[in-house]
Formats: sequence, structure tokens, C-alpha cells
Amino acid sequence: MSNTQNLLRQTGRWKRWEIPLWLLALVLPLVLPEHALIINEIAIVALFALSLDLILGFTGIVSLGHAAFFGMGAYSAALFAKLVMPDPLVGLAVGIASATVLGALCSATILRGTDLTRLMVTLGVALILGELANKMDWLTGGADGLQGVMMGPLLGQFEFDLYGRVAAWYSLAVLLVMFVLTRRLVNSPFGATLKAVRDNRLRAMAIGIAVNSRLVLVYTVAAALAGAAGALLAQTTGFASLDLFEFHRSADVMLILVVGGVGWLYGGITGAIVFKLMQDAISSITPQYWTFWIGLFLVVLVLVGRERLFRPWTWLGKRKTGGAA
Repeated sequence: MSNTQNLLRQTGRWKRWEIPLWLLALVLPLVLPEHALIINEIAIVALFALSLDLILGFTGIVSLGHAAFFGMGAYSAALFAKLVMPDPLVGLAVGIASATVLGALCSATILRGTDLTRLMVTLGVALILGELANKMDWLTGGADGLQGVMMGPLLGQFEFDLYGRVAAWYSLAVLLVMFVLTRRLVNSPFGATLKAVRDNRLRAMAIGIAVNSRLVLVYTVAAALAGAAGALLAQTTGFASLDLFEFHRSADVMLILVVGGVGWLYGGITGAIVFKLMQDAISSITPQYWTFWIGLFLVVLVLVGRERLFRPWTWLGKRKTGGAA
């Protein structure tokens, strides 16, 4: 047991390049204020991808309905700001709490069946919530979206500006906190059992691991992270719409993990950076056909291989025995 704990402790240590990397990310809104809005988007999408990677890369649970928790967190935070109080941090907590409850309720749907049935069930949950939001237009605004969401100053001092610098720092700070917590989780003994379940569920059950309880817990935690990402989006844009529940949200975050890699925490962050920058650059050149070029890039990525295509920085993604950064 001591050898396992030492291995987990060694794997969970911060690398030399990580702290400077996060400091650079936090400085970017100040250095590149004209790009603060895209930095904010990247931070939110990276957190969303991190939540999916927790269940897909570390536990082996496939999902095409992760947008359900994203949308729940967004609508909860937006409604709380509009109807109760506009404090961003309290609204963020409300968004996380609502997504956590939804994740706990929906966790029963992933305990049985194959990967295909989980795909359909998780997709169905997102579709149901999207239709409920559409029908409850007296509360959610329906197809017009929830408008008029005004956020108060962050920590009572920092007003959200039009340039998005405060929003970018806010989202980056939340991403960092969630990343640290997720890192501790996956590099703990509990995280080691998740990887055992991912590799062979029957063998994990045979050695005494309570598989179902771990699946329920990790699915709930992933839902909370997705809810945090949704809440950040609603708070920093002042808007929530039915688009948050749509299939393309779940599909996009799946593509992001394909680009960045699953099973290591920086995969979602790397994929979010590449995907959002490509989307922003290509759509500014050809607004009608940017999805074609994204699709072509994914085809090349799969055929050539991520290691060859991103050779200059593949050392960041190298995973040592027992886990990932």
C-alpha cells in the first residue's frame, strides 16, 4: 500500500513548467486585453472539457449528453442573478449545486448497459431538459432565451467590463481551482480505483472495489464541473438560451478531447485552446465553411496521429506510470 501511495504522490506533484504556465495564463488578459473575450471562452470550454475527461478518460464512461449539466448550471446561475441576487460567486455556487443534484439523479442511468446505451440515455437527458426549458418559457424565456441577466461586481469591487478582462480572470481563476481539485482527485487512491474500473470493470469488482458507488460519485463530480462551466458562461455573457442544451455542445467538447487527448488533465485545456483558436481564425476567414476545415483537421489528426502532429510539445502530454498530469 505504501508503494502505491508513494507512486500516487509522485504522480501528483506539480511539474516545473506547470506553475509558470498558469501564471502566464492569468497574466494574458492584462497583456492581451483585446483578446480577453476569447481567453474567457477558452477557459470556460476548457473547464467543460475537463469535466467530460473525468468520466471519459479516467473512468471510461461515454456521454453525449454532458450539455445537460452545462445548461443546468447556466440557467440556474442566470435565474438566480435575475430573480434573487446578482452576486457572481453565490450564483456560481448555485449553478454548481443544481448541476450536482442533477448529476446525482442521472447517475443511475450509467450504471447498466453498454457504451451505446449510455450514449443514447445521456443524449436523451439533454434533449429532455432542452425541451423543458423551451416549454417553460414563462421562466426561461423559451426560444428567445433568458435575457436581462445583470451581474454585480466580483468580490464587491470588480465590475464586469465590456472588454471582458474581469470575466477572463474570473473564469481562469475558477478553472485553476477546479483543475487543482480534480488533480487531487485523480491522483488519490480513489482516482486509482477509477482507472481500475476504466481498464476492466469486472476485474475491479472481483478485487472488492465498489464500482457502482464510484461511478455515481465521479459522474456527480463531473456534472458539478460542467455546471460550473455553464454558470461561468451565463454570468460572463449575461444570457442563457436553449442552445446550451443542444447536441453540438456535447459533440464539440468530445471533439476537443479528441484534439487534446483523454486521460490526462491538460488534454481538455490543450484541446480547448486549439479548437477555439482554430474556430475563431477560420470563421473570420470563411464564416460559412469553417466546420469543413475543422473536420478536415480532425481527419488529419486521426490519420497522422496526435504525437506526430504536435511533436514540439508532446512532452507535455507524456504520461508516467500510474496517471497523468
